[in-house]
Amino acid sequence: MRSPAAAAIAAARLGAVLGLCAACAGAWAGAQLEEPLADAVRTALSAAVADAAPPRARFDSIDERLAYLRWLGSAGERLKRRQAERATRIEFLEALWYESRRAGLEPELVLGLIQVESAFRKYAVSRAGAIGYMQVMPFWARLIGDGDPARLFHMQANLRFGCVILRHYLDLERGDLFLALGRYNGSRGRAEYPDAVFAARREWLQAIGPTNAPPRR
Repeated sequence: MRSPAAAAIAAARLGAVLGLCAACAGAWAGAQLEEPLADAVRTALSAAVADAAPPRARFDSIDERLAYLRWLGSAGERLKRRQAERATRIEFLEALWYESRRAGLEPELVLGLIQVESAFRKYAVSRAGAIGYMQVMPFWARLIGDGDPARLFHMQANLRFGCVILRHYLDLERGDLFLALGRYNGSRGRAEYPDAVFAARREWLQAIGPTNAPPRR
């Protein structure tokens, strides 16, 4: 458990970042609801977000690697209008591919979710306080992270948390993606948000094609 001083420093850091990000308010995100987690679930989720190592894509064949490189090129071309700087764009897509496949999720689904949630704004903050690309609620940093919500503004950390949380909701809903997306957005059972994510996902699939490489977990 962190000391009161450490907690105060973390809160001050988050407050400073939120102040800088006021112009980014208005992201679509609802509010993931804080729900009790069984100890086993909390432990598993904590372990899933703990590894801070940078993404390293692995492939079993040259064909898998070539398919990945084609995906990276097509996705990068489509993302160019939202992220103009090439190195930043490639780093983001490499991390997104890695984190989505690590969580057993389709990269195009995660791209669609980010498009709807934050419009690919790293520092987006919703009215509910959800943070970053995948609009992760700060309480997740306390429940399964190191307690510092400002960490959620870090690109890979945000993608890691978002993918792990969506995977958790998908497991909770026994594979029902419609309900899992609603739970992610805090609007379970309503169609508006899942329909928007599905539509964005279709756009990405049409533009870049599906990822054929097997997931790495």
